[in-house]
Amino acid sequence: MPPRRPTTKGFARSSTLLQERIRKASESRGFAESRLLTQWAEIVGTDVAAIARPVKVGYGRGGMGATLTLLTTGAQAPMLEMQKETLRARVNSVYGYNAISRITITQTAPTGFADGQASFQHRAPAKAPRGPDPAKAEEARHIAAPVADTGLRAALEALAQNVLSRPKR
Repeated sequence: MPPRRPTTKGFARSSTLLQERIRKASESRGFAESRLLTQWAEIVGTDVAAIARPVKVGYGRGGMGATLTLLTTGAQAPMLEMQKETLRARVNSVYGYNAISRITITQTAPTGFADGQASFQHRAPAKAPRGPDPAKAEEARHIAAPVADTGLRAALEALAQNVLSRPKR
């Protein structure tokens, strides 16, 4: 049997092409472990990932312990402040040793942070709106039934549903 010929014809996966650039970009902000960025929600939990994200890891002069900087909104900063030790333990579990000695929280974009907007993608999905109450929909259909024009009847039925489903004062 002849040896199998490669089928890629010179193409490479985009992940292999971008891996080196991603590593260099993340290391420029101090992230030696890129999993901290890519799997942030799994590391700290979805509730914390919805209100904060890692921005920078700064290393001190002595090289003993680093400082992780988290970006959050102003209202969420006190809640995050109370969870700092738990977050530090979770982040250090990714590194496998006590790499992070301090966590600082910033609420705005200091000079040099290009992504200062506080948009966090790890929010819980929005709940779907509830459908109309079947009893009120039937009542609205009964109210609009005598109208002969179908377009007008549909509009009146929608109006009746809105009026009937409005909360009483």
